[in-house]
Amino acid sequence: MAFLSGLAAATLASAGAGGEEAVKKDMARLQGEWLMVSGSADGQAMPDDMRKQMKRVCKGDQTTTTMGDQVFLKAKITIDPSKNPKTIDYEMIEGFTKGKKQLGIYELDGDTFKSCFAGPGADRPTDFSSKPGDKRTVSVWKRAKETETPPKQK
Repeated sequence: MAFLSGLAAATLASAGAGGEEAVKKDMARLQGEWLMVSGSADGQAMPDDMRKQMKRVCKGDQTTTTMGDQVFLKAKITIDPSKNPKTIDYEMIEGFTKGKKQLGIYELDGDTFKSCFAGPGADRPTDFSSKPGDKRTVSVWKRAKETETPPKQK
C-alpha cells in the first residue's frame, strides 16, 4: 500500500513538473520584442496608422505594450499552456485598466503570437473573436527580427 501511495505521489509530482516545464517553455518563447500585425477591440479593427506604432516587449513575467513613445499597458503575465485554448492572464500594472485583471487565451506559432482578452471583470474568451459590444480585444503579433550588426571594417 505504501508503494502505491508513493507511486501515485511520484506520478502526480511528475505531471506537475511537466506543467511547470510547459509554462517555462512558453514564457521563454514570449520573451523579446513583437510588432503588431493586426488588432481589433469591440469588433473594430485598429487603424493601420495606430497599428504600425504598436510594439510589445516581454521581459520575464511582465509585458509592456507601447504606441509610439507612450505606454499603452504594462502587465504581469500568468499563463497556463495545459488548457485548450491556452490561457493568459494580465494583472495590469500601468495603463487605463491599471489595478485590474484581464483574462485571455493565446496561441504561439513560430514567430507569431495571437491573443484574445476579455474586458476587466468579464469571463475568459473561448475563441479568438471580437464583436461590437463584447469588450474583447484580439491581436496578432510577429516577433521583431534582430537587426544584424554590419561586419567590422578592417
